[in-house]
Amino acid sequence: MPVRPVELHGPGRNHGRGARPAATGRTGMTDDGDQVTDALTDTTATSNTPPTSAEDVEIPSVTIEHTERKTATAHSKSVPMFAALKEYNYRLYFTGQVISNTGTWMQRIAQDWLVLQLTNSPFAVGITTALQFLPVLLFGVLGGLAIDRFPKRTILVVTQAIMGALATVLAVLTLTGAVTVWHVDAVAFALGLVTVVDNPTRQVFVNEMVSPRLVRNAVSLNTATFQLARLVGPAVAGLLIAATGSGIAFAINAASYAATIVALLAMRKDLLHHLPLASRERGQLREGFRYVAARPQILWIIVMVFFIGTFGYNFSVFLSAYAKDTFHTSASVYGLLNTALAIGSLLGAALAARRSSARLGFLFAVAAAFSGLMIVLSVTPWLLAFMALLAVCGLASTSFSTTANASVQLASDPKVRGRVMSLYMMVFMGGTPVGGPVSGWLADRFGAPAAMMICGGICLIATIVSALIAAHQSGIRPRLDLHTHVDRHLVLVRR
Repeated sequence: MPVRPVELHGPGRNHGRGARPAATGRTGMTDDGDQVTDALTDTTATSNTPPTSAEDVEIPSVTIEHTERKTATAHSKSVPMFAALKEYNYRLYFTGQVISNTGTWMQRIAQDWLVLQLTNSPFAVGITTALQFLPVLLFGVLGGLAIDRFPKRTILVVTQAIMGALATVLAVLTLTGAVTVWHVDAVAFALGLVTVVDNPTRQVFVNEMVSPRLVRNAVSLNTATFQLARLVGPAVAGLLIAATGSGIAFAINAASYAATIVALLAMRKDLLHHLPLASRERGQLREGFRYVAARPQILWIIVMVFFIGTFGYNFSVFLSAYAKDTFHTSASVYGLLNTALAIGSLLGAALAARRSSARLGFLFAVAAAFSGLMIVLSVTPWLLAFMALLAVCGLASTSFSTTANASVQLASDPKVRGRVMSLYMMVFMGGTPVGGPVSGWLADRFGAPAAMMICGGICLIATIVSALIAAHQSGIRPRLDLHTHVDRHLVLVRR
């Protein structure tokens, strides 16, 4: 069957000189009259009868390639690395996040080291980490309902204020010498409850601060701010802990939340791209799950994120145990290990900011690279070599997470994006309550190197199996142009 390119216009676009199309779903026709639906943006899936299987999403016979409306090829031009910073509101947000994330990383390092000092057990560190992420696993999808129903900026002001108050409580307890492990665990759990709403809201809020064309760039820059803070925060925290203890690090983090709150309040409302708010209706959670299940290009990304997030992203457990028990060093070296990881992660975010497209194959490749690097790290006995490989591991990690995040956001309808991203963050962060204690127990029982090797092996096996299954799912070969949800062409390429 001959196949020709079919132009699909999103809502708000005119067909040549004609009127705006009435339908929100977008379809094209092949030369033989077969209908092809743009599965990535079909808004009919948000009704009460969404597709329930991959077969209902009509992409099995073609490879889908999305490009910007302004280009006629399947490859869009890359944007400047700092393009999103031209937007006033995003520039404010970016500045606040650099400061706040630095404080957050200082608290993470101080928290892990404090628990290790109080208990002398990597398993206890894993428990504390698990408690901080357990609420995301238990209640993650509920946060999506609030995100879709209420203004994003208002939600963030409230959540950031609560987090600042919790950090203040932990600082006071530590500085007065009254802190115990259960205090740290209680604050960690409370922070996790706030994160249920805060984290996915910050992901979705990007779409209100920048134009759709710059969402991919802004997501990458957000990751860069996180990694820049990861570069500075642990190093500063390590020095502070060695000199004064963990309490000052907690106090600095408490003050840093003010930067984000000020940035949010200073934004110009007229420059925000407000997303439509969902009304309160029954069955909205089920609608979100059905939406993801019907879209393989979203589902397989989330499956990969689950395994990498559960067994791969437990460096707070691995590195504290490595610093103390394997390399027999102090908190300052623990901070340097985290800094090495952050250097690679920052480079990965910078490279991702310039990518204009991504394939599922690319995500599988970087997931496999990350998993393999964990195994190589586990058999590296020299500190300097370990730090160098850790930086490369950070690059692969950020390349995967940034591309996965932007892919899921831009493949989702704005009306359900909050619920989709809540599910994404639930899988991404919610796996830690499982992986954290498991990693800590393995480190206690067999040592940190063996624990890292086992977890890296699980990630690698899961990636290979997922890739093989995806290869058998004909039609799950979309090439996503990560620019916009509604303004693009659909090019059909015959296999």
